[in-house]
Amino acid sequence: MSEPIRFQVRVAAPPEKVFPYLTRSELMLVWMGDHAVLEPRPGGQFTVDINGVPVRGRYLVVDPPRRIVLTWGHAGSDVFPPGSTTVEITLTPTEGGTLLSVEHRDLPAKQARQHAIGWPHFLNRLASAATGRDPGPDPFATR
Repeated sequence: MSEPIRFQVRVAAPPEKVFPYLTRSELMLVWMGDHAVLEPRPGGQFTVDINGVPVRGRYLVVDPPRRIVLTWGHAGSDVFPPGSTTVEITLTPTEGGTLLSVEHRDLPAKQARQHAIGWPHFLNRLASAATGRDPGPDPFATR
């Protein structure tokens, strides 16, 4: 397992406006994924297909609009199975918006390298979407 990977993005919107982009399927799909089924309660499913990759997990903590903890893995993977890693997302109010922090723990080394590219990409798309801007088509979807 690798060390946890951590990322932050500043969003020019308050946490109350950003939080639904992490818990409502239709809003998640604006910035990340092709299909989503989200049940934002402890034990509820977290299902997102991201450019053909089936991410599966469960919400562990849902504390609106401050914090979400969920499990994460890939359906059908023996190396990175559903629920095998943990993602913690915190939203801290700041002057002018929100500081959104992500910590992804227990990733296998190869997955840590891939997620170190993916998380910043998608967090920037979230920062656009949560302020009402269209992040546009996901350039990763065409790779």
